[in-house]
Amino acid sequence: MQFAIKEISKAYTKQTGVDCEIIIGSSGKLTAQIKKGAPFDILVSADMKYPEELFTSGFTTNKPKIYAYGKLVLWTMIDSIKPALHLLKNLDVHHIAIANPKTAPYGIAAVEILKNKGIYSSINHKLVFGESISQTNQFIVSKSAEIGFTSKSVVLSPKMKNKGNWIDLDKNDYSPIAQGIVVLKNRAMQKNDAEKFYNFIQSATAKKILVNFGYSVK
Repeated sequence: MQFAIKEISKAYTKQTGVDCEIIIGSSGKLTAQIKKGAPFDILVSADMKYPEELFTSGFTTNKPKIYAYGKLVLWTMIDSIKPALHLLKNLDVHHIAIANPKTAPYGIAAVEILKNKGIYSSINHKLVFGESISQTNQFIVSKSAEIGFTSKSVVLSPKMKNKGNWIDLDKNDYSPIAQGIVVLKNRAMQKNDAEKFYNFIQSATAKKILVNFGYSVK
């Protein structure tokens, strides 16, 4: 979400005059910091688990709201490789990067696809797990892994657009990757601006940005 959120924040500032400071990190680590009193106003997460956890624990002013659904792609930076699921069984592919399914929704989705296609058991020894989708991207970009699963928003970002080869994966082969937003209680003075952003991310302007970055919205 780090790429799309920058564009959404710029559009929000342009419309409201309110500047945004973006703190990038894994949802789990940010949630832990919030519980310890970190001065954040909003949590925008690729994993609904953490906004739900903060809401249940009393750290938010509202229930988590789904603002978009992530899409999974198969991506490589090696020019000679044309991404395809059946290619993962190829003997020339030694490392396949995915986000850790224990902590990352994109990792869960990747494992679901592999199991639904009946190839998980034959290639699971090749899997290289990133702590987050960001670390997974590093494995792919550095070519430490010949190929890997990542978010479509990454391959459509200004920094990565037109780099490497990627394919969309059938959304019917994995559970929806719901992404959520909550307003936090930590800084009451910023509540109005935070709620404006919470509403803005569900506006037509923000939805257009999200779609351009490969997300699906309702």
